[in-house]
Amino acid sequence: MIEYATFLRALAAILITNSHYTGVYPIDILASGGLLGDVLFFALSGFVLVNIKEKFTSWYKKRILRIYPSIWIITLIYIILGFYTFDNWSVFEYFIYPTYYHFIASIAILYIPYYIVVKNDFLKNRTPVIMVGLFFTQLIIYIFFYDKTYYHIDTVREPMIRFLFLQSMLLGLYFRVNHFKYVNQKRLSNWIFLLLLMVAYLLTKITFSRVQYISNFQILNQIILFATLFFAFKCFSSIENKLTKLPSVIKSPIAFIAQITLQIYAVQYVIIPMFSDMVFPLNWVIITTLIILSAYLLYLVSNKFSEYLLRLTSIFMKTRTPKEVV
Repeated sequence: MIEYATFLRALAAILITNSHYTGVYPIDILASGGLLGDVLFFALSGFVLVNIKEKFTSWYKKRILRIYPSIWIITLIYIILGFYTFDNWSVFEYFIYPTYYHFIASIAILYIPYYIVVKNDFLKNRTPVIMVGLFFTQLIIYIFFYDKTYYHIDTVREPMIRFLFLQSMLLGLYFRVNHFKYVNQKRLSNWIFLLLLMVAYLLTKITFSRVQYISNFQILNQIILFATLFFAFKCFSSIENKLTKLPSVIKSPIAFIAQITLQIYAVQYVIIPMFSDMVFPLNWVIITTLIILSAYLLYLVSNKFSEYLLRLTSIFMKTRTPKEVV
């Protein structure tokens, strides 16, 4: 694994989890960064899945059986314990689609167009053009059909957000294909741009959410976010050598968090509200510790379950394949 991708994955997990800490911090504005974490996740998914060799059905089956077991297991546990109910969600919605976790629902859909791009060299080599085309399609929908009377462009459960998520996956693909163009290319200006974009993103998010009469221009928030994602990849790829040379005492915890990012995402929704009312920072310490421990346990169990399901489906497919006629 390329080192900077591991660091970005850990950062994504931290940002998403932090954004759910509303009520934990003394000031709720500190609980932010969720959508930046989301687009980092999708970009990294595109980054690591660049070399697909299998046919779609085989590849898609493996991807689904890698991500869904964690969701099935934790959802079932939370239903049994009474944390999740069927007042607003059905069994199908909890376990199949859209699931309680928006990331799973979105990526299960976006795997399909991503696969089409990766497996077609003509499209793969024109990823920037496709991203621009997706943006203009989104812009047309935004201008003529999107409800701009209030700020909701960053609502992750709305279908519109999937334009941004797919663009992020393709950006990850672009950086993996052009890895040597950016890796270890150190420029201070990139870090300055990244810092300015992060500040601009936060300010526009606050402004659009509080000043209703400018909500017609809320698409600017996503444009700034996508630019932030681009410069995040440029900046972290530029320090690949430095990240590689870091001592294991730093790299090991980062790699550990990066390994269990999906499980961190899955377990936190119940744990955070259980202890958020405790005094800060004790609540933060307890919540964070429980999330990491629960995520790791879920990671161990779900991995075993995924491996079992993959073996089971492979055996089933072999028994279904007709024998060749000699």
